[in-house]
Amino acid sequence: MKTLPIGLQAHLDTGATTLCHCWQITRSDATAFGFTDHDEDLAFDGVTYEAAAGFTASTIDTSLGLNVDNLDVIGALQSARLNDDDLARGLFDNAAITIYYVNWTDTDQRIILRKGNLGEVSRGPTAFSAEVRGLAHSLNQTTGRVYQRVCDATLGDARCGIDLTAATYKGSGAVAGVDSQRNFTVSGIDNFANGWFSRGKLTWTAGANNGDAMEVKVHSPGRVELWLPMADTIEVGDTFDIVAGCEKSLTICRQKFQNAQNFRGFPHMPGNDYVTSYPNSDSHNQGGSNRQESMPFGTVPGSGLDVIGSVEDSGTYNPLPDQGAGSIIPHPGDTPDIGTFSGPAIDQGPGPDDVFNRAR
Repeated sequence: MKTLPIGLQAHLDTGATTLCHCWQITRSDATAFGFTDHDEDLAFDGVTYEAAAGFTASTIDTSLGLNVDNLDVIGALQSARLNDDDLARGLFDNAAITIYYVNWTDTDQRIILRKGNLGEVSRGPTAFSAEVRGLAHSLNQTTGRVYQRVCDATLGDARCGIDLTAATYKGSGAVAGVDSQRNFTVSGIDNFANGWFSRGKLTWTAGANNGDAMEVKVHSPGRVELWLPMADTIEVGDTFDIVAGCEKSLTICRQKFQNAQNFRGFPHMPGNDYVTSYPNSDSHNQGGSNRQESMPFGTVPGSGLDVIGSVEDSGTYNPLPDQGAGSIIPHPGDTPDIGTFSGPAIDQGPGPDDVFNRAR
């Protein structure tokens, strides 16, 4: 239950009210905008609420419990601060929104009706419609890590460790021909393999979209297709930087980036059929490891750890932190010594493909 300010309650008790709605939108860059359905601008808390911005809202319903209370905001693209280009660039994605009920003759008499975030936005030639999601919507979002086959790191972040500024993973080019606002031919990145930049990111360095970025859907020789159209016109000669993409699989992590030690997924988790079936000595589901080719290679001297790898992975292995380098000592009856531990001490990550360590 909301408690009304004394002044606002007294104003409502008169029966003749001077009330309006005000919307405050705060983007992720902390820039705040104000809009009101009153016929004159209002100001409070350091924000000016612009009139005649074409803002209207659907009925505000509030329910008990943790149900997500949503409403729609509809507006005309007639404000200099709220325009189609900014919406198309995603500047208002998930922006925080606060809806006030205000006495326009005394703005100190106001109450917050709803807080939330902007959700899905639909745009037309002259207007837009935006979903306002209640605070309970955050409870539906995944927080923390998820047990899944694919990697949950972002390519190039601290958990991934790949340097996207390296020439191997970054290219620069220019637009050679334009088919649409998301599909165009390019020059300057012909030395990269087909699909190298698929699922990557393109950042414009010149032209009307200078500074804007968009995810790459498909990269093929001499051509780039973006996931979404750019907000402004793409012209021949516009330049861009483009970085490699990752499909989050262990195969790509190992073959394309040589980074399996930092893979942040669980590639050997069983599927539903495997979980619900029963062990059978004549099948792959024989009650043991999900990787039949895995075998113990030996012990790291002084570590108390067995090393398990697969037959095709014989060679050189990275040690766990502080284990240093040393030869693998085979267990009796196991395969002979097939390599040595070398290289810097690194974090193996939660799900490496080629090396598993377990306490003896």
